[in-house]
Amino acid sequence: MSYTEGFKARMIERMTGPEGVSAYALSKDVGVSPPTLYRWIQAGSLNGMSKEPSRRRQTTWSASEKLRVVKEAGQLTDEDLGEFLRREGLHATQLSEWAEIANAAALASLTPPKRSKKKMTPEQRRIRDLEKELNRKDKALAEVTAILTLKKRVQEIWGDGEDDTDSESAK
Repeated sequence: MSYTEGFKARMIERMTGPEGVSAYALSKDVGVSPPTLYRWIQAGSLNGMSKEPSRRRQTTWSASEKLRVVKEAGQLTDEDLGEFLRREGLHATQLSEWAEIANAAALASLTPPKRSKKKMTPEQRRIRDLEKELNRKDKALAEVTAILTLKKRVQEIWGDGEDDTDSESAK
């Protein structure tokens, strides 16, 4: 089926505009296959059909570049935002994700840092475990010593447990 250039341009605009829809969603709406829509986008950018000057899309963004884009986008009106996103080669979802990350980082910088747990080597873990066991045994030994000392004192006070009176009364 043959489509007019105006129809193709409108479909490209619907996919690449400020509220761009996916090729799959547009395909369901207008009945044109997604691969055809993708070809129109590619052909449109090659033939100069797109209204915006084409900018090479960046595949990797540094943190400072992302922050710059988030700051700039935050100062724009909704009408200007779509143009800005096309110029930068971004989607609104990417900008939203970056803004959330920037906000989370800003909030994290306001909260005190958590103590990081040191990773211990196996030897350090063994030493720690042995020290805990030694402390436990020292406490148990001190307890046993206290009990034996107490028992000895009780025997000194009350005697060795043999009552002389019992043996005499048995006579």
